[in-house]
Amino acid sequence: MTTMDDRPPTPRALIDELEGHLLIEATKAEGRSEAARLTHSLACLTDTQRAEVEERFADTYLTLTRRSWERTARRGRELRAEYEARYRALRRRLCAVFLLGAAFALVTVDAVSRR
Repeated sequence: MTTMDDRPPTPRALIDELEGHLLIEATKAEGRSEAARLTHSLACLTDTQRAEVEERFADTYLTLTRRSWERTARRGRELRAEYEARYRALRRRLCAVFLLGAAFALVTVDAVSRR
């Protein structure tokens, strides 16, 4: 894995990629396990049919899981954007209040010193 400017990937990027691969492999194993559990209860299937059903079930399981991850990631990005916007607004308000307070303090000090 290299970035577009041919710099070596950062350790964090490598760890993220490794975690992604491990997560996908764990999900594939879950899908195969659930598929085997399902087909075990279907005694009417031949070995070939059982293998085909297990393969399709595992593929579908992985596809549905990926969709769920994508929805979760998209919602996470949406929430992050909302919270960042709210944080910026609060920070602007705090800065405005601070500046108004400082201005008020300066005016008060000036008024008191003129007496």
